Amino acid sequence: VHGLWDTPRIFNQLARELEEKGFIVLTPHLPHKLGRVPIGDLAQMLDTFILKEIGEETVIDLLGFSMGGLIARVWLQDLSGAKRTNKFISLGSPHKGTYTAQLVPSALFPGIGQMKRGSLFLQRLNWNSTSLNIVKCISFFCFFDLMVFPGWEAVLPVGASFQIPVLTHKGLISNLKGIDIIVREFLKTRQ
Repeated sequence: VHGLWDTPRIFNQLARELEEKGFIVLTPHLPHKLGRVPIGDLAQMLDTFILKEIGEETVIDLLGFSMGGLIARVWLQDLSGAKRTNKFISLGSPHKGTYTAQLVPSALFPGIGQMKRGSLFLQRLNWNSTSLNIVKCISFFCFFDLMVFPGWEAVLPVGASFQIPVLTHKGLISNLKGIDIIVREFLKTRQ
């Protein structure tokens, strides 16, 4: 699930690597409208996409990059996606918020406003995260991330967390080191 100002193209290299290893990769396009669409609405779009593409029964692994990690969390926690998800990889997602969003007016950009540090949206997600306990959750972050700042707090309230040795937010999904780490994590599902 892509993040704000991104499209599914951001996953092209990762998708190629995973498909070469035999995975089926689906990358929905969720139009954020520059942050004007609330995260819950985007999660509903994700739910519609998943139901259309693979139905209700197939168990999946899920990756969310940046804001996409929050969209995935709403799908997992509020739309019962956790019941059909084996693994959730969060990649540079502002689970505790980001100072980068603080000055953006929430009334004009509710999707960005939900990512502010201390937002009621994030407090609710983090307070009510028990449904994630049935999913293998892994958070990857970039220590020097300036988009999700502070980067070392871009971790889920459950599961393991690891730093990817890249210098930028976008590097988490575009750097070959990062892609290799993510592919290896997906391969563990098959073991």
